[in-house]
Amino acid sequence: MKKIIFALTLVTLIISCSNPGKPKKPKDLISKDKMVNILLDVSLVNSAKGVNKTIMENNGLVPDQYIYKKYQIDSVQFMSSNMYYTYNLKEYEDIIKKVNDSLKKLKTKYNILVEKEKTEERKADSIKKSKLPKKEISETIFLNEKSNN
Repeated sequence: MKKIIFALTLVTLIISCSNPGKPKKPKDLISKDKMVNILLDVSLVNSAKGVNKTIMENNGLVPDQYIYKKYQIDSVQFMSSNMYYTYNLKEYEDIIKKVNDSLKKLKTKYNILVEKEKTEERKADSIKKSKLPKKEISETIFLNEKSNN
């Protein structure tokens, strides 16, 4: 009996640890370029979810559904394509590199916009401070001096 249990356990272990084989190319495989865009959006949505989850929920935005609808795909198509690409490591590395490059470009773009906005705010503040009407200041000083005499 112990030998049978040991043999079954050993066979189960071998089967579970064996390589299931290369996944077949799905009929509806998502193109690499489209996969880059999808993974970029997934990354952005996940970041937004971490910062503004309540706002997203209040507006009825379901991140996964948003992505599926935007790219006209379903979860099965995404999962099968993602599994195919992750098994083909070279292709997946290319996809991930493009996603990372796009994220870096977006970060640079938005950092520049934030800096411009800060500069414009500083200029607006300095203009407000410097635009005190000189005539009114002079009249106020004159009236104050006259009332003191």
